[in-house]
Amino acid sequence: MRAGVFVGIDQPLSVEDLTPLPPGPHDVVVRIDASGVCHTEAAVLAGHLPWAAPSILGHEVTGTVIELGSQVTRVRMGDRVISSGTPACSNCYCCVRGQTHLCEETFTHSATPRAVRSNGEQITAFAALGGFADMMTVPEMSLVTVHTDLPAEQLALIGCAITTGVGAALNTARIVPGSTVAIVGCGGVGQSVVHGARIAGASRIFAIDPLSLKRDAARAQGATDLIDPADGDVVAQIRDRTAGRGTDFSFEVVGRPDTVATAYACARRGGIVTIVGMPAADATLAFKGLEMFLDAKEVRLSIMGSSQIRADFPRYVALAETGRLDVASMITRRIALDDINDAMRAMEAGEVIRTVIV
Repeated sequence: MRAGVFVGIDQPLSVEDLTPLPPGPHDVVVRIDASGVCHTEAAVLAGHLPWAAPSILGHEVTGTVIELGSQVTRVRMGDRVISSGTPACSNCYCCVRGQTHLCEETFTHSATPRAVRSNGEQITAFAALGGFADMMTVPEMSLVTVHTDLPAEQLALIGCAITTGVGAALNTARIVPGSTVAIVGCGGVGQSVVHGARIAGASRIFAIDPLSLKRDAARAQGATDLIDPADGDVVAQIRDRTAGRGTDFSFEVVGRPDTVATAYACARRGGIVTIVGMPAADATLAFKGLEMFLDAKEVRLSIMGSSQIRADFPRYVALAETGRLDVASMITRRIALDDINDAMRAMEAGEVIRTVIV
């Protein structure tokens, strides 16, 4: 198998030939048909998300089942599947309480070796997946079978960007029809929040991003107002257009303390602020106590869009099939695995909405 291997912080991914290890009893071997390039991998490369090297990166994946462990029951040979970086074991404390996005098995399998390098060193896979490859061996609890003719490149995005962003809008924030929404950061996940806000029936959707590429893409997905930070104070621009109040809902989709503060300030008194972006491990978020008390804003944290993947993956597939969710328009580039480092560069430079390895 060939795979993109994380070898160290601030180092390019090493595209290598690896020897896969045999699957365990509850493992599934998947031929990878498409894999999205997500900012989470950039966070690993930058050291913002601590992860042990060497490891195969990639977690936004779709593929076809080609081998089953001896005790696998959830999927079958030949199934089209979408993977999830947060599994759903169905048995742990969180899963049985309907919080499968907090499944206690999330990090259990990440230390399991999945392949061997040419020097004999065993290697793990990010999020127990390892989607920057031509095949992967994953726990069955991390896969959802889907029955659809949608192209693989679209299904891959449902595995992270769509589920995280649309889920944040529909599951975490629970946007009310006719409400106003501000979205700080309009990359792949931010675009998905725009989708979710539109589907939920928001009356006005404010897309906030310094890059015209991303603002224009947000408009195509349903954003009604485009906010460029270069035009002046973002909060002032929002309040000028909402009778001085701010929006009913706001979303932070970047993962920086300053953008969290902006999203918080964009929301009206009593509004709901949803943090979707993943801050660095050493980042600190600060709020003024009296302001929090008097404004009574509700701050919610959204991991994987608060989704139940077995119910939500098929739901998002259905929305894409009927055109209510325009996943295809989010794909800016299609690349081969050998071009993964240029894809990471383009993502960090803001040149793309989403790149997919096909």
